[in-house]
Amino acid sequence: MNADGADESSESSESSESSWELDPEDESGAVIATVGRQLKMWREAAGLDRVKFGARMGYGQNLIYKIERGTRIPRPEFLDKADEILAAGGKIAAMKDDVEKARHPKKVRALAKLESETVELGAYGNHNLHGLLQTEEYARALYEMRRPAFSPDEVDRYVAARMARQKMFHRQPSPALTFVLEQVTLERTIGGRDILRRQLEHLLDIGRLRNVEIQVMPTDSEDHAGMGGHMQVLTLMDGSKVGYIEAQLPSRLITDAKDIQILELRYGIIRSQALSPRQSRAFIEKVLGET
Repeated sequence: MNADGADESSESSESSESSWELDPEDESGAVIATVGRQLKMWREAAGLDRVKFGARMGYGQNLIYKIERGTRIPRPEFLDKADEILAAGGKIAAMKDDVEKARHPKKVRALAKLESETVELGAYGNHNLHGLLQTEEYARALYEMRRPAFSPDEVDRYVAARMARQKMFHRQPSPALTFVLEQVTLERTIGGRDILRRQLEHLLDIGRLRNVEIQVMPTDSEDHAGMGGHMQVLTLMDGSKVGYIEAQLPSRLITDAKDIQILELRYGIIRSQALSPRQSRAFIEKVLGET
């Protein structure tokens, strides 16, 4: 038991919805540690121990202890409420932007940063729908079926990061976004038929955006340049290009100009072999009607 009455070894009853566990190897820990120290200073200045502060916040004292130690990442609503209770005048709430970036997993932040600088993106996927196209419930179903299993905190963190990346659809100026989807990704009932149905409706909605083109690669296509697996090519604001490929364990960025040229060539052929955007929309509508 420490001076504030928090048992460091025990688990309190706070919900996992209130924060995320921090990856100890993630350099964003310095940001979270600073936020935790600031919260502790404001709490002590207000004359509250962790028990009283936790009670007013509606969270267990053990969660307060972990956040102040920098081992848990507070959600934005936690910081808003703490700002109000501690009368911080917006100084605590102002840390939300930094925490928003730090709470995403390291490998996701790297991709999200590239996407924020992207003016053109082309992506081909062969086993599930591209992350930028996923609904929250579809993404959650994907992460919950991972093996070895993710913890509830990890699932929450990855889903939140994936949803945050989708802001690029409405960014100005609008990036040009093209996707080629395998037919099987439209038919595999990830999470069940209801989730798939809403996911297909979401695809149709996104496909109506003027900066987005979605194409389907039919399973019965005899010619297919994408048998190497998932890939995407991003053109950045400065005109440079990067590639991104995924496999079972490693995912890596491609920066070598010759390798990027190969990816661009393959993606162009894949698009030519797939159904046109108009045909693809009709195909998705047909699958939706049969789901």
